[in-house]
Formats: sequence, C-alpha cells, structure tokens
Amino acid sequence: MKRLRCIAIDDEPLALRLIAKYVLEFPQLQMVQTFEDAISGAEYLKQGTTDLLFIDINMPDITGIELVRSLQQKPLVIFTTAYKNFAFEGFELEAIDYLLKPIDIKRFAKAVEKAVDYYKYKNAANEKQDESIYVYSEYRMVKIDLANIEYIESMEDYIKIHVNDAKTILTLMPLKKMLEKLPADKFQRIHRSYIVPVNKIKSIHNRRVQLAGIELPISDSYTDFARNWMKFK
Repeated sequence: MKRLRCIAIDDEPLALRLIAKYVLEFPQLQMVQTFEDAISGAEYLKQGTTDLLFIDINMPDITGIELVRSLQQKPLVIFTTAYKNFAFEGFELEAIDYLLKPIDIKRFAKAVEKAVDYYKYKNAANEKQDESIYVYSEYRMVKIDLANIEYIESMEDYIKIHVNDAKTILTLMPLKKMLEKLPADKFQRIHRSYIVPVNKIKSIHNRRVQLAGIELPISDSYTDFARNWMKFK
C-alpha cells in the first residue's frame, strides 16, 4: 500500500510538532505539510492530494468542523481537541476518530490503524469486500465484521447493529442504506424494522424468524423470503 499523504492543521505550534513527530513513527504515513493557519490549510486541501487530515476543532478563524464541511473533496479526517465534548455537527462528517489533547502515542496509533484499514477498504481493487463494513458511531468510524452481526434493527432515523458479545452499535442511517452496504446473498430484510444474516436463521415458522436467543417477525412485504430462504443457505 502507498504511504498516506498527511497534513495537520492546528493553531498551536506545540500540538503540530507533536503530531508531526508521531507521524514519523508510522511508515504507512507521510507528513507533507503542517499549518498553523486554518485558511492556508483549507487552500492546500483544495488540491485534493491529501489522504489523511489531522485537524484541531477549536481554531480562531474557522473551526475544524466548519473547514471540513466546506471541502468538496474530503480526505480521511482525524479531529484533535482539548475538550471532551465536541459539537454534534461533526457526526455528519464521518471522521475516522477524535483524539483528546494531550495526545498519547498509543491512542494516536489506534487512530492511525483505523485510518489505514479504512483507506485499504475504500481503495481495494479487485478484492472481495464483503467480510466487513464500516459505519459511523459515537463520533468515529467503526469496523464491523459481518460474521459478528446477529441482526440489525431500525430505530426511526437510527439503526442498532446487534453483534456477538459486544456493545450494540448505534448509527445514524436508514435501514435501506444499510442494506445496500451488505452482500445480498448473506443478509436479507424481513421487515421494515429488521435485517437478518441468513446463515444465522435457525427456523422460520408462522412468519417468525428464529435466531439465537430472539424471534423476529416477517412483515407482509417480505413473505417471499419466508418461502425461499432455504435457497440462501
């Protein structure tokens, strides 16, 4: 994989130097430019040659969130901040991660790993990409192995992804969009509120799908699946 071209934007010189120093520890990354001035950084980003952006949220001229939102071509983004609570508006920007200052090298390494994995996922050529998906949850990108999904539940504008032995993942996304992310031979919608992994269905009886530890209804619109589900196995 090529090295990710990085830039950092922060009005604090010490923070910039620390990020540049950390980047040197990772052969997957190449720091090409740093900016104390958000406006100059925004101009550079218009070139569209940046793969990964480290950017402070709170800056005097323009916030990091406002800057990223203004970009037509968005690189992968890791926000840095001195505050534990950051604006909800960052949710829509699908940042890879948020790093709380002072930034610890181990926490930085986790963010870099996420960015590299997601870059590979998005840019893989001629590779099968149905072993995992990425969703935006709790202000960062989260990787989910498809084999770990028990079922997916709609909660109006949000969906809940129930996974094996882990905390339920909540993300802002309609169920229809989630279905488009999933391989059709492995996941099927059975109700306006549910998607299930076909290989985890124990049985179907009286328009109810039996999974491990839970039973879900099949709605009128999806009765064809009940008749044909064995073809997917």
